[in-house]
Amino acid sequence: MIDTGAASAASAASAAITGATLGVTLIVRIGAKNAFVLRRGLRREHVGANVALCALADTVPMLAGVADLTQVLGQRPRPHPLLAFWLTLGGASFLLLYVC
Repeated sequence: MIDTGAASAASAASAAITGATLGVTLIVRIGAKNAFVLRRGLRREHVGANVALCALADTVPMLAGVADLTQVLGQRPRPHPLLAFWLTLGGASFLLLYVC
């Protein structure tokens, strides 16, 4: 018989490693992206399109991280509805403040 507690812990550890890796890659790529946006902005070349593309490039990995957290919360025996609500609200607020 498989111990579901061990399987759940292994899944949570896998999700944590995935999230940490995603965070590191996000930090590493921000430097090059900002240099690109600044260079294009100083040349006044397609500023709006560049900003929109970079905002999308930031949003997609963040949403992937949020989806990963959702998977971890969903694997708890009984996730508390208020915990999921507040984490979702906090994540959405951070994304809105970060983008604006």
